[in-house]
Amino acid sequence: MKKFLSLLAMLAFVASVHAGEFPDISIDELKAAIAAKKVTVIDVNGEESYKKGHVPSAVEFGAVKEKLANVLPKDKKALVVAYCGGPKCQAYTAAAKAAQKLGYKNVKHMSAGISGWLQAGEKTEKGS
Repeated sequence: MKKFLSLLAMLAFVASVHAGEFPDISIDELKAAIAAKKVTVIDVNGEESYKKGHVPSAVEFGAVKEKLANVLPKDKKALVVAYCGGPKCQAYTAAAKAAQKLGYKNVKHMSAGISGWLQAGEKTEKGS
C-alpha cells in the first residue's frame, strides 16, 4: 500500500510540474508590460491568424523561430510571453520552450490567448 501511495504522489507531482511549466500572465499584466516596453510577445497562432489580428507588439513565431535569438532581448532575465488561441491551446509551448532553450528565465504564458484578449475588448494589430 505504501508503494502504491508513493507512486500516486509521484505521479501527481510530475503532472503538476508539467501543467505549470510556464507561469500564467493576465491580460492586464501583459498590457502593462507592453505599455512599459518590458516584454517580448510571441504569437503562435500561425501567419493567417496573425495577419487578421494579434496582440500589439507580438511577433509571429513561424516567421521568427529560426532566428528567435535575434528577436529576443540580450537580457536572459527579460520577460517573454507566448500565447496561442485560448485556454485549452497548447501550441504556445513551442515558442516558450524555444525561448527557454535559448536561456531565457522569465518565460510566461498568456493562457487567455487571442480569444480571451478579444473577449476582454482589447485592441489588436493587423498585418505583418
